Amino acid sequence: MLEEEPLLEKIVNARRGGFCYELNGAFGALLSGLGYRVELLQARVYGDEGRLGVPYDHLALSVGTADGGGSWLADVGFGRHSHYPLALGERGEQAEEGGVFRIAEAEAGAADGDLDVLHDGRPVYRLERRPRLLADFEAGAWWHSTSPASHFTRSLVCSRLTEEGRLTLSGRKLTRTVGDERKEEELSGDAEVLNVYRERFGIVLDRVPEPLHLPA
Repeated sequence: MLEEEPLLEKIVNARRGGFCYELNGAFGALLSGLGYRVELLQARVYGDEGRLGVPYDHLALSVGTADGGGSWLADVGFGRHSHYPLALGERGEQAEEGGVFRIAEAEAGAADGDLDVLHDGRPVYRLERRPRLLADFEAGAWWHSTSPASHFTRSLVCSRLTEEGRLTLSGRKLTRTVGDERKEEELSGDAEVLNVYRERFGIVLDRVPEPLHLPA
């Protein structure tokens, strides 16, 4: 179940990270505690050939200040994405360290969301502006945790921003990204993989994790 206390325990105390429902859920709880106006928004991620994913495919945050200022899209659970909040009401380009972003109105009459979020000209997900409860995302979290069609059950990815760019461990491949430059390194053994988890991501494991390999 998606509840604030277990999410905070997993991410803050157990240092296990998580996916969008957990990371943005916990971040939303923090921002609410600090006095910000926080709304949980559901989104559907664009996949191959422009197809949208399942309902509640992704959780993002609309964040506003207590004085009634504008709302901002905050998303710490989408991997390679914006480094800073995006102005939800802005329809022009918003350039920052993570790239060039734009929030556009979905086509009139769209039944699957209100706003498209684009990164470097490519649509990445479609947001629905109606606020949701954390419990509303349980079906999406369950699907991504159990379905053989979900990339979360087919591969392992651990990623974080660094001062220089981004560091990603995918299985046994370590990728360092600085600007447009990518350097990939294949890790040789379990000890090296566990050391990278510990030293570069702060995650202490007693064995190397493996994908679920669920039957199709």
